[in-house]
Order: sequence, then structure tokens, then C-alpha cells
Amino acid sequence: MNKYVKRYLIDAMSGMAQGLFASLLIGTIIRTFGLQLLKIADIAPFQFLVDAGNFAMNPNVVGCAMAIGIGFAMKVDALVLFSLAAVGSAANVTGGAGGPLAVLFIAIIAAELGQLVSKKTKVDIIVTPLVTILSGVLLTVLFAKHLGNAANSIGSIVIWATKLHPFIMGMIVSAVVGIALTLPISSAAICAALGLVGLAGGAAVAGCCTQMVGFAVMSYKENKVQGLLSQGLGTSMLQMPNIIKNPLIWIPPVAASLITGPIATCIFKLEMNGAPISCGMGTCGLVGPIGVVTGWFEPSEKAIEVGLNAISPTLFDWTGLILVCIVLPAIICWGLGNAFRKLGWIKDGDLTL
Repeated sequence: MNKYVKRYLIDAMSGMAQGLFASLLIGTIIRTFGLQLLKIADIAPFQFLVDAGNFAMNPNVVGCAMAIGIGFAMKVDALVLFSLAAVGSAANVTGGAGGPLAVLFIAIIAAELGQLVSKKTKVDIIVTPLVTILSGVLLTVLFAKHLGNAANSIGSIVIWATKLHPFIMGMIVSAVVGIALTLPISSAAICAALGLVGLAGGAAVAGCCTQMVGFAVMSYKENKVQGLLSQGLGTSMLQMPNIIKNPLIWIPPVAASLITGPIATCIFKLEMNGAPISCGMGTCGLVGPIGVVTGWFEPSEKAIEVGLNAISPTLFDWTGLILVCIVLPAIICWGLGNAFRKLGWIKDGDLTL
């Protein structure tokens, strides 16, 4: 793999996703939990949860976390890493709804420029932060708003198209985002950058959950409970070495995502209105389903921006969530996996981690 592709596309995006998870996503979960508890009793501990969530969700904090995550993944020097906090904050706030994409591009460039001068002078403690911050903020002034608008526009088109053609777009979004989750790139970062919510977000959740649950169930014969948990609650990316050896093992999860996507969009009208990053997390720590539930009660800013509101979930909604995220992927992939084994397309050991 090209070192630049790995550094900028894989490592940087993964770092950004971790930064988002450690700020916006966890903050949203904490805040939503606190708000629901406040409905039961208006007491200080529950308000504390809301306040803690608000701090973590602050756009400046989220921008800092993303940029530092990017720098950490790129293994930049300490002064460059710490200086990226200001760069990320500026880029995320200026980029608006498409802030994550602005942070990704600008933090990468600022980090590399900072690295060029890092430890090269006797006044490194001044020069390195100076170059990193000034270059990052200059890039923010010049490009952040445009990058943010571009990402927001693309995301809005996907959301609009999925609402207009839920069957076809449900298949496409589910399959594409699910594939991205298993590839060594960050589906979470992609969903965050595009701001996927609504039916498009629901399709993305369906695709990601299908990949993770599907591989976990398909490979149970080889990997037992440990593999079930590491893939079902961890990541299907663990199967990439096996996919390279035998690409046929990827067909059942991809085929299943082409089924669960339209079921999510057309039958259950499953909308993911929480933090967009949740769309690309699948069942990793159950973040995808939790994001759906969070969005039901406390829609994200992006969801509100496109006209989506909080709902009171019914038994039908809960049933749809469980079926789309867990039950259907498990059944479909188990059935297809067994069929492929009988055909000799998947052999014993092909899915061993």
C-alpha cells in the first residue's frame, strides 16, 4: 500500500473518527441519557450528565479532539500535536455542518508543515507551534467554509436522494458504507464528514451492522465466541486478510446489506438522527443502534437542520431496529455462508482470524 494513502486516507481518517467518538459521540450519549433521567427527577446528578455531555459536544472541543486524533495517528511530534488543538477548533467551527471534512484536510496539511520545522531550531518551542497554528488558521480562513459547504452539499444530496428513492438508495448506501467499514478506512469518518442522517443514516447503520454481525456469525465455526464478540462488537476489518485470500467470503455480508438497507428505509423507515458518526460505527460497542435511539429522543444539529424531529418510538420502531441491526444480518449471512460452504466457495479455515 502506498505510504501516503495509508498516512492520509487510512491513519488520519481513523484518528479523526476516534476524536469524534471521544467528544461528540460520547457527549451525545451522555447528554441524552441525562435528559431522559431529568424527566424522571430534576436532581443535580442528572443535570451533571447533561452538562458533561454539552461540554464534550462543544464544536471547539470536537474540533480539537479530531485534529489531535489526526496528529496522533500521523505520529507527529509533541509540539505539533498540541498545536493542532487550535487548528482543529478553528476549522471545525468555520466549516459548520461539514466541519469534519475541513478539519481532516486542514489538520493534515498543518501537521505536515509543523513537522517540517519541528526540532529544526533552537527555539523549537516557539517556531513549531507558530508555524502549525498560523498555517492551519490561514488555511481555515481560505478553505474551511468551502470544504464544509461541499461536504454538507454532498451529504444533503444523499439524504434527499434516499428520501426520494428509498429502495435503490437504501441498497446503495447500505452496501457502500458497509464495505467502507470493513475496508481499512473509516466509514465513521466518512459518515461524519457527509453528515448522514435520516433514512440515509438508517441505511448506513444497516450496512455497517450487517457487515459486522454477518462476519461474526459466518465465522463462528472457526472463531467461536471470541470471534463472535471481536467482530460483532469490535470490527469486521479483522477479516480483511482473509478477504484478500478469498474475496468470495465477502459476498454474503455485501449481499445481505443489499437486503437490509431497503428493509430499513422502506419497511421500518429507520432514521438515524443522532450524531452522524454513529452511522458508520455499526455494532462496534453497539454505537450504531445507540445512535438511532439517541436520535429518537435528542436529534443532532444536522438532523434538525434537514427538518427532522424527535419522536416517541413505538414497538414497531424497536422491532425494526433489532431486526435490521442484529437479527436479519445474522440469519441472512448464516444462510448464505452455509450455502457457500456447500458449494465449496468458502472452505473450512477461510474465515479464521
